[in-house]
Amino acid sequence: MPRPAFALLLALALPSAAAAQCHGTDLRASLTAEEQAEQQAALDGLPYATGNHWLAEKDGEVIHLIGTIHLGDARLDPVVARLAPVIEAAGLLLLEADTAAKARLEQRMATEPGLLTLTGATLPEVLPEADWQRLAEAARSRGIPAVMAAKFQPWMLSMLLATPACAMDLLQADGGLDAQLQDLADTAEVPTRALEPVDTIFNVFNAEPLEVQAQMLVASLPDQDTGADQIVTTINAYFDEANAEAWTLSRVIAQRGATDSAALDAAFDAMETQLLTNRNRAWIPVILQAAAETEAPVVAAFGAAHLFGEDGVANLLAAEGYSLRRLPF
Repeated sequence: MPRPAFALLLALALPSAAAAQCHGTDLRASLTAEEQAEQQAALDGLPYATGNHWLAEKDGEVIHLIGTIHLGDARLDPVVARLAPVIEAAGLLLLEADTAAKARLEQRMATEPGLLTLTGATLPEVLPEADWQRLAEAARSRGIPAVMAAKFQPWMLSMLLATPACAMDLLQADGGLDAQLQDLADTAEVPTRALEPVDTIFNVFNAEPLEVQAQMLVASLPDQDTGADQIVTTINAYFDEANAEAWTLSRVIAQRGATDSAALDAAFDAMETQLLTNRNRAWIPVILQAAAETEAPVVAAFGAAHLFGEDGVANLLAAEGYSLRRLPF
């Protein structure tokens, strides 16, 4: 998976990711004129490209769409305060994974080692020796012994390597907006529900054969010098409510070091389909059913990367006849 894109997904699309307190440079200021034109072309006409809070209404049904970030940041404090009345007035809070779903996930992870680690061939067995040595060195630089790295599922090792060193100690933290909205709902006794089965992400990542996953992992080995920059850029764009900008930027930045631009574009397209588009479409019936069954407003909160675009949740609800308007965030 392309390195900048994984950093983006870590922050905006993947549940239960690291809480990062990193210092870096916002890469948006580094774009050349040509890169700016490329990014603008990707943004032109993109539905719901900005905004973290949208209100969808149809025939008396009210749905709040909230784009979240899965990383902790002090800038979330006023956001949570503004959203508290929305949660307290809701009849249901939908999350990618609510407390019950997380508990089921933790139980499965404790009893099914194959979710996170390889149970058959290890990475050194499916990779050329030179590629494995590169991967092992990258893992050691993150404090992960090679013998452990050899047994991780490729997607899990990708996530660990995509996490900047400044965030490694906080990998298990759970201070993102999703978790804070869950806390508000618990306090207000608002019921919560998961948008998808708990094993969805595992199924997405493991859809490709192990050999293909391992090759993609090696191809996307992180640049440790820019890891913090990528996380900082993503977080800054989130608080600017410019998530489509962050997404398109990740592709532009990745192209800087690409040896095969077409292959990189194909990888981005596949990742967007598997991690965003397919999940977005699967969530729509869940959201619609919740709205039909719940008298009070429904709040659907999920990684902000799922909001924008032709196949974003906002546009998919518009296609169902909902009128949408942007609310303060």
